[in-house]
Amino acid sequence: MKTLQRIFALAGAVLLAGLYIITLVLALMHSELAGALFRASFAFTILLPVLLYAMTLVYRLLKDRYKKEDIHD
Repeated sequence: MKTLQRIFALAGAVLLAGLYIITLVLALMHSELAGALFRASFAFTILLPVLLYAMTLVYRLLKDRYKKEDIHD
């Protein structure tokens, strides 16, 4: 399980780094579409870590709940 968590953590870090790079590139572009893409990339740069944190919290809560239910069966 620890290996799977490390893989997901690494994938999240790579995805976040990619979003930072894309945001920087789009900020430097002078295209009509670049403004909308920059705003979307900036929003995902903020939303992705928040969603990953929320998913981690839910996982921890559900993992403990299922362990307790398995003991009583």
